[in-house]
Parts: sequence; C-alpha cells; structure tokens
Amino acid sequence: MSNVDILPELKEIVGAMLFVARQPLTLADLRRVLAQVAETQGGITKDFARATEADLAAAVQQLKTDLIERRVGLEINDVANGFRLENNPMCGPWLRHLLEKGRPSRLSRPALETLAIIAYRQPCTRAEIEKVRGVVVDQIVRNLLEMQLIRIVGRSDLPGRPWLFGTTQRFLEHFGLRNVEDLPSVQELRRLETEQIRRAAPTTESAPDGAPAAAEGAEPVSEDVAEEQAVEGGETSEKAEEEFDEVDEEEYDEEDDEEDEEEEGEKGGTA
Repeated sequence: MSNVDILPELKEIVGAMLFVARQPLTLADLRRVLAQVAETQGGITKDFARATEADLAAAVQQLKTDLIERRVGLEINDVANGFRLENNPMCGPWLRHLLEKGRPSRLSRPALETLAIIAYRQPCTRAEIEKVRGVVVDQIVRNLLEMQLIRIVGRSDLPGRPWLFGTTQRFLEHFGLRNVEDLPSVQELRRLETEQIRRAAPTTESAPDGAPAAAEGAEPVSEDVAEEQAVEGGETSEKAEEEFDEVDEEEYDEEDDEEDEEEEGEKGGTA
C-alpha cells in the first residue's frame, strides 16, 4: 500500500492522537507511536508504520485545512516544536463558563517582567535579573519555578557558582511559541513600544491635515534607549500579556498585591 493510499486513514489516526494528547506531539512522536503499535498489534497497523515524517506532516496540514474550512471551533497550532489541537480563542468565553473557570487569571506585572528578562537573556542568574529590575526577585523566581514556566539549567562560572535559569516547554506552550526564536525581536518590541506611545499621545483639534500632534512637552524616545529597554527586558509588550490570557485554560493563582508589597518592603529595606 502506497503512502498516498493510506493518507486519509493516517489523517484520522493523527487527528485522534492530537485530540487525546496532553502535550504537543512532534512528528517523531507520531512515528514512534505508529511503529510501536505495529510491533505489538501487527496486521494492518504495519501499513501505517511505513509512513514517513513527510506523510505525517501532510496529514497534519490536511487536518489544519479541514478544521479551518469546516469552522468547528478547533485548530491545530505549532507549539513547542510540536503540534497541539486547541480550541479557537473566540470560543473562550463559552468554554470558561462551561468549565466554570471564570475570568482567566494572569501573571502580575512584576512576574511578567521577570519572566521576560529570563526569556530574552537566558541562561541568566538571579543577580542579573535583579540588576535589570532593581529589586530582589527571590519570591517571584520561586513562583515561576513552581509554575514550571522556568527551570534551573545549570550553574554559572561566577564566584559562588550561582544557579542559571531558563524557560521551559510549558512556557512555550502557554505563550503559543514553537521555540524561543519565535519571541518578538528587538525591532518588533521597538515598533510595538512606538505604536503604544503614539496611541497614548493626545491630539489637538487644529492639527494640520488631520495629523495627530505630538504630546506637549513630550521628549522623543531614541532608538538606542528603546533597544536597550527591549534587550534588558525592562518593559514587556501588551501582546505577550494578551497571549498568556488566551493560549491556555490553566490558571495560575498568584497574588499581585502580595508581590508588590514584597517589592516595596525590599526597596524600603535597602534604602
């Protein structure tokens, strides 16, 4: 039986595996399952074990097209170097009500800023994070570790050999990223920051040709400053916050006020 002949059935098998999988599945994962089933079950399952990664990729692509055309509220996304079957974000309000999830929780701004620094500078030490943020981040780092959004990836060669932190696969899954290379570039962050400043700038009624006027007394943001802020993770884009709300149903219970009070206390203690 040729690969072309088994494609329709292969598509059904792949779709079923994506439906029940708790984590994104790679093409290698799919091939491994097909091979293992062929070894234990035999019979017709051996035909599917001959499927190549190209066959599986074609099956996944056809599934993506079918879901888009039929508009069934589901979609297949490339996440963490694999594929995951997800609900359409537009269906989120009804699903949250059905599952009694309520309003989606979100990371606090201090936690999100800390996570952004780790994502862009990884691997990095706690001291490097604190140098950028200007406050102690012990509790925030512990919380992010408990959430499995970051992990310890090794030790630095610096005196004392402090721990090095990096992001996890769960981080990629929650933000809908295939890998860390999918993070917005410095140029993209600079563009988003510029657009945000432009939207926030007031306009005057007498602006010529309908063009918005610059905010009175506002100083232009230089590209060097914008780039430095983006690289050091001092500011995070609204896009990242929105993605975290929409990507997954899992909730993280984290108290914003508790972290803010902790930071204020730390600032006061070091003053």
